[in-house]
Amino acid sequence: MCGICGIIGIQDKEAAEKSISQMNAAIAHRGPDDEGFFVETGIALGHRRLSIIDLSKNGHQPMFSADGRFAIIYNGELYNFKSLRLELQRAKIGDTNAVYPFRTQSDTEVILAAYQRWGTNCLQYFNGMYAFAIWDKQKQELFIARDRLGIKPLYYWQGDNKVVFASEIRALLKSNLVPKKLDKAAVGDYVAFQTVHAPSTILENVKMLLPGHYLLIRKEEMSTPVKQNKYWSLQDIAVQSPVKSYEQICKDVRELFFASVERRLVADVPFGAFLSGGIDSSLVVAVMSKLMREKVRTFSVTFNEAEFNEAPYSDQIAKQYNTEHCDIKLSPQQCLAKLPEALASIDHPSGDGINTYIVSEATKNAGITMALSGLGGDELFAGYPLFKRLHKLEKWKWVSGFPFKSAPFHVMKILRPSPASNKLLEMAGLPDWSLKNTYPVTRETFTEKEWKGLLNGVTPLERNLLLNSKHEILSKISVAELSNYLPDVLLRDTDQMSMAHALEVRVPFLDYTLVEYVLGLPDKIKYPHTPKKLLTDSMKELLPENIIHRRKMGFTFPWTIWMKKELRTFCEENINSLAERPYFNKNNLQSLWKGFLNEKPQNPYYKIWHLVVLENWIKENKIDA
Repeated sequence: MCGICGIIGIQDKEAAEKSISQMNAAIAHRGPDDEGFFVETGIALGHRRLSIIDLSKNGHQPMFSADGRFAIIYNGELYNFKSLRLELQRAKIGDTNAVYPFRTQSDTEVILAAYQRWGTNCLQYFNGMYAFAIWDKQKQELFIARDRLGIKPLYYWQGDNKVVFASEIRALLKSNLVPKKLDKAAVGDYVAFQTVHAPSTILENVKMLLPGHYLLIRKEEMSTPVKQNKYWSLQDIAVQSPVKSYEQICKDVRELFFASVERRLVADVPFGAFLSGGIDSSLVVAVMSKLMREKVRTFSVTFNEAEFNEAPYSDQIAKQYNTEHCDIKLSPQQCLAKLPEALASIDHPSGDGINTYIVSEATKNAGITMALSGLGGDELFAGYPLFKRLHKLEKWKWVSGFPFKSAPFHVMKILRPSPASNKLLEMAGLPDWSLKNTYPVTRETFTEKEWKGLLNGVTPLERNLLLNSKHEILSKISVAELSNYLPDVLLRDTDQMSMAHALEVRVPFLDYTLVEYVLGLPDKIKYPHTPKKLLTDSMKELLPENIIHRRKMGFTFPWTIWMKKELRTFCEENINSLAERPYFNKNNLQSLWKGFLNEKPQNPYYKIWHLVVLENWIKENKIDA
């Protein structure tokens, strides 16, 4: 795991060296073990290395092909690199009969050899998480690619006959080539959804490379807009036909998950797992313990406050699998003390992620460089309540055409005003209850009426929910979650907050072979009559019943209390400052804050906090807003 950055089209070598040096320094936290540069007329590449596989100096980047034609900078892990390496040692390279002359034991060189052998089609062979760039000296061409599920980030900006790219936005800004201007439409997206959906970002003309896409940039075509090319898509996954028996499907899921975890145990550094005591993290730990000879090292964050504390569950799993367990007990004072540096580590504004920062720091301080996470299990196996709700609405969407259908929701709002009743009222007013209309509402922070009141003529971005597939309802919802909420919120937060501590996080539930298999199944196989039924049925003997049926808690901090006490001045200053910006309705935004302080149920903390984070980020990064 590392950080990468580069500029194509920059002609002044001295200016290129200065810019790439500043960009690399901005992401030093991602790779404290080594740094490297490659600069020649028209191209500059930078790399920060976090050594995970092949810790020797042979893994230094930029890395060059044996013939010197190609240079690569790479962030990520290729889990099938050993089998690919064997295949490439048998394969012909170019017009000769010679096999590729490997000089290292790294997965980086396997990517380089695969590109030399198969060109852009090499992406079809890769199983891993990655964002990388390969420069072809002969063709004067840059190839940039991102993994299928979007686990690793890649941002870029095009202008002045140049393309600037990096693992983090902060590196783009340090190039002194990228304007620091807020994107008006993206502000609408952020307010409504607590994030900005790719390919857009919070900054004007700064794009994010979509999951399963690549760029091919030729130096002589820098004035032409860069095109994102698709090589894999969730909506293109085949539907299983004929459908196997339930017993065989459970066996397949089990085998695929075990294989996924096993692939992610390859590392030359100490590693462990995050353990909350929920279904997903508990299964990751259970399978690790079955596959490893040594004890699994597990890490949990716990609190004294019972409503936030998952310690009884994580301790139960740790005891069952005899792990070397570390309970990281945090007090409110410790969390608050970490808040300034956590906020400073936010690369792209987000309404979440502070908790991941604190867990990652504690895990890294325990001597761990890589950790496995249960992220993705809910999105793949219908773990969120929204799956059942949306499934029901899609089945009953014909009711939405009835007159007076919203009357019960109006009554509910009068009797019990809340974010939930506001959303239900918005649902009732939709033209129909098909997924294309209902899904965005479920992921809104503010209803359409609310965000329109907060913003002055700003509208959220149009986005492709990838719902036009042949999948059944649950799989369509999974596709929407895996292509929106997961990469644009959870994965982005996990990357920026874990890499702030040079901690690599691997996610077995997002192995594309497992994803393809589960998304291809019909609804009757995976409907969650019990929590994540298909998943838990596939791993029956690994989890106790109380873990499967425990109340879903989620990992959060007591923000409501803090924002009214210790963080009140900080929040108030940022809300008042944001209210002065032209995109916002000053009176309505300040009224939102006052409603929160007065404990109005329709004004919970999460409708405020992401706005506080946005203003703090704008000021810290000196953004033109």
